[in-house]
Amino acid sequence: MKKRYPYYMATPGILLFTAFFILPFFISFFYSFTNWNFKRADFVGLENYIDVFTRDDCFNVLKLSLYYMVGSVVQLALALLFATILSFNPKGGSFFRGALYFPSLVCGIAVGFIFKYFYTHGFVLDSILGLLGIPEDMLPFWLKDTRINNWVLVASSIWRYMGQNMVLFIGAIASVDKTQYEAAAIDGANAWHRFRYIILPSIRTIVVLNMILAISGSLSVFEIPYVITDGGFGTSTYFVLMDKLAHANQKVGLASAMAVVLLVLILVVSGIQKLAEKKMNSGVRVGKRRARK
Repeated sequence: MKKRYPYYMATPGILLFTAFFILPFFISFFYSFTNWNFKRADFVGLENYIDVFTRDDCFNVLKLSLYYMVGSVVQLALALLFATILSFNPKGGSFFRGALYFPSLVCGIAVGFIFKYFYTHGFVLDSILGLLGIPEDMLPFWLKDTRINNWVLVASSIWRYMGQNMVLFIGAIASVDKTQYEAAAIDGANAWHRFRYIILPSIRTIVVLNMILAISGSLSVFEIPYVITDGGFGTSTYFVLMDKLAHANQKVGLASAMAVVLLVLILVVSGIQKLAEKKMNSGVRVGKRRARK
């Protein structure tokens, strides 16, 4: 009887996961081959998938993900920097840990409204820059200028998610054997050497995990551009366009095909990163073997 307890405990979770994730996926996959518009669903074969890669609006929003991918690299670099500094208990470290992690606790809709008014021309950001002596008429329209508005939204995303990555890095760095730092100090290693040869190799798995999560997230950004600009002025991301196609244009079949394509892209990106991680690990093993010889 006791051997069955794990199955009894896991059953509710499995049922919920099946009801809210597995079944919706297969239903969405079915609708991706139809032109369902909430009234009727006629089979159209691969037409929706062809549209995903041939329609200008669908293809252009895929290119917008590159902005957020670049932002994810900056986000991880900043998170790793702050995590490394705060792991050695600097003065006020507890305060800065909480302050940097706090944005990740804020609802995405709330973050969107905060930055919507922060970036609006003549509001908070312009007022701050005005106090620094920059005239308002010299400042751009942060949310309307297509040269910078996507970078502005990326900066908002970095502000929100960096603390979450930082906490994961802090936990990983805490597991590093402290005697390695002592040995490195005896050998005259500086802070960069400790980071490069001790910390980074020890937390490689967490770095790759965060990279997968960050890049996957960059492909599925929704809340910030939806709330701040409603996808206007060239800021519509993949998810924002999916929402408009499904609900405003009633092209549920095309939106479902976009969702399936997005899933495939995320799986491909994750697979490439896992292969790169295995290659890195195999290179490290070969190097250790040669060093022993």
